[in-house]
Amino acid sequence: LQYGIVLDAGSSHTAMFIYKWPADKENDTGVVNEHGMCDVEGPGISSYSLNPPAAGTSLEHCLNQALRDVPKEKHAGTPLYLGATAGMRLLNIADPQVSDAVLRAVAATLKTYPFDFRGAKILSGEEEGVFGWVTANYLLENFIKRGWLGEWIQPQKKTLGAMDFGGASTQITFETRDTIENPRNKVMLKLYGQAYKVYTHSFLCYGRDQVLKRLLSKLLQAESYQATVFHPCWPMGYNKSLLLSSIYDSPCTEKERPSLALNSTVTLVGTGNGNLCALHVSKLFDFTTCSFSHCSFDGVFQPKVSGNFIAFSAFFYTVDFIQTVMGRPVHLPSDLKDAAETICATSWSELLQKAPKLEKRLPDYCAVSTFVYLLTTKGYSFNNHSFPNIAFQKKAGETSIGWALGYMLNLTNMIPAEKPSFHKSMLYNYWVILILLFVVTTLTSLVTAICLLRYSKSSII
Repeated sequence: LQYGIVLDAGSSHTAMFIYKWPADKENDTGVVNEHGMCDVEGPGISSYSLNPPAAGTSLEHCLNQALRDVPKEKHAGTPLYLGATAGMRLLNIADPQVSDAVLRAVAATLKTYPFDFRGAKILSGEEEGVFGWVTANYLLENFIKRGWLGEWIQPQKKTLGAMDFGGASTQITFETRDTIENPRNKVMLKLYGQAYKVYTHSFLCYGRDQVLKRLLSKLLQAESYQATVFHPCWPMGYNKSLLLSSIYDSPCTEKERPSLALNSTVTLVGTGNGNLCALHVSKLFDFTTCSFSHCSFDGVFQPKVSGNFIAFSAFFYTVDFIQTVMGRPVHLPSDLKDAAETICATSWSELLQKAPKLEKRLPDYCAVSTFVYLLTTKGYSFNNHSFPNIAFQKKAGETSIGWALGYMLNLTNMIPAEKPSFHKSMLYNYWVILILLFVVTTLTSLVTAICLLRYSKSSII
């Protein structure tokens, strides 16, 4: 077996994924799978702006697990990558020197391990979207698959669209036959001899954590920054005091920063009003500006959604909460809307009773569910016909869906541009051996049966 390690340095946390695949299979498909994973304790590396060395130190626990999970004799040949996403993109906007210092600190730690460290970089939003799309379709064998005898088969299946919802950004990526009017949204890929025209866009500041900050900013603005502000998206019975600095510490909210001292405190009081919550959340989008034939929001071109989609990360966790904790089905947009309204109307004590282990995130499910409803329906234009084509999933088989696997496959050149030549894998040899064994066993049984028959006849005579 061969191994590869990717650290997904997201805005809210870092996750490490260890992949494995048979070493004797060159450019095979469907054989790279997840060997192990580890969630790094603490926040994402972008939060260590005041203490960059601590960003590197934070990774050590998971890297030590990788030392155990990957056989020692394989350490030196195991590629190790770190990709940082929207949290570091925001830090890079706010202070490029600090983001460089964080990346250098992280790289310094990774170099002390015996793996083949191949770099730490900040991914663009488009890279994040496309690699997530590659991961999902690779795992579901939509590009190419292996037949019974180890031969390559192009399954003639349509690819799935991919929707990612992280802490600081959200991405939508799908194959389309329509004209992609903005070249910035167009990616041409050639995988296994097949050309794919893919639309992708990443919305910075539209990840879960940044949406919640932007929502708080809008509410404070609407209430003229009074000492106490009602929060329609928080449940009745939930109140919290926040420092203004915790709301305006992001490039996503800095344009709305008030002239008040940022060490001032504001108290937010939950009122659990679903309709009012939806009104405020809808103000986070701009649905009026569009210089193309069709836009999603904020003037961004988007062709009509088509085919099946897979929605992962916070999309999955939000819908999973609705289905498992709230006991509500999500088949149509109206199901999502109704569920969001139900969550908003549920008191803090009731929510705590339903899911005590989720206490930290519980107050925000009303706002996030409302946001997901508005994003998918009003933003991406999924309707009663197309919404049921979205599968909200965390994994494909035993492997997590996200950009990390697609990133590694790309950097290790494990998906060739050209269609592989006719190739018989080890499975072919196993089939040959099995067939030969079957023939030998059958012949032996026949010979034995004939001998026994003759012996029994001679005994009777």
